[in-house]
Amino acid sequence: MDMTMGFNTFEKQDKILVGMSGGVDSSVTVRILQEQGFAVQGAVIRFSPAHDAAVDQARDAGAALGVPVHVIDAADAFEREVVAPFCESYCAGRTPNPCILCNPAVKFRLLAAKADELGCPSIATGHYARVVLCDDGQCRLCAPESAARDQTYMLYRLPQPILSRLVLPLGEFEKEDVREIARDLGLSCADAPDSMEICFIPDGNYADFIRARGYTPLTGRFLGPNGEDLGPHAGVDHYTVGQRKGLGIAAGRPVFVKAILPNGDVQLAESGGEYAGRLTVTGLVTPDGRPLADGDYRVKVRSAAPAVPCRVQDLGGGVLEVRFPEPVRAPAPGQSAVFYRGGFVFGGGFIATAE
Repeated sequence: MDMTMGFNTFEKQDKILVGMSGGVDSSVTVRILQEQGFAVQGAVIRFSPAHDAAVDQARDAGAALGVPVHVIDAADAFEREVVAPFCESYCAGRTPNPCILCNPAVKFRLLAAKADELGCPSIATGHYARVVLCDDGQCRLCAPESAARDQTYMLYRLPQPILSRLVLPLGEFEKEDVREIARDLGLSCADAPDSMEICFIPDGNYADFIRARGYTPLTGRFLGPNGEDLGPHAGVDHYTVGQRKGLGIAAGRPVFVKAILPNGDVQLAESGGEYAGRLTVTGLVTPDGRPLADGDYRVKVRSAAPAVPCRVQDLGGGVLEVRFPEPVRAPAPGQSAVFYRGGFVFGGGFIATAE
């Protein structure tokens, strides 16, 4: 399969809609596309009241760059497709990644709908990734120039109709280059820090957010490395696999969360016990819609983790088995496993079990 990489150039410069947040990445994306000759319009999505500041920042950036910015209200869809599943998953002892749910179901779906309404054939965002049209006619995500900023993990569930019209200019840039462009443009966002929290929980307190919405998490006991009962815990929404800090127990030695059991008990392990050599994965998606072939891949088990070697086998019934030659640290049920070859995304799904 020919997967020659290169920055897209467009013989037919046309209308394009850029998803904006007011941040440096989407703002510089607008300017790059303007310089390529596109007729650029912007759109900012109001996912929740927590995003009102981002709406104002996107409007300010649009005014500075000379582009109209359309506001898309997504509060109902975001609550249904992202917030509710996030809360339910945490309450059941899993660790969801809301961006992975949001991108196909809300963000890119609504950007594409607005682009259709405005007569824009293409959409663009400030993600650090690339889209390549392969010789089989399928578009695939591939790693960007900046390995440290690779966001292909977050985008792996995007369907072919989105990938085929998606433009990602920042796939060719390092972050500092993007900030330098923003400084040259005099944009106020040039040196703004990157957001590290979930966008709809800006204070990072997941448990308070979940409980304030009326959800009741599983409760149970801490189980020590040898199965000993170490007392009750605060609710599974406070914990994730691999966690060491904030457990609130005195075990006499460093311990980590190894697993959150179906009954709500939290299994602890000493250092090294939080590693796993085997996963099962469900909810698989692939760029071409075909099953993922058995064989050797590299896999990421969280967004910031390096891709590591693995072997994949289809167990049937929509379940993949993933085995590692070297155990990986703290793969958490509810997170995604994303499979790569040669830097290209071949598919991914949700981690169901780890052992």
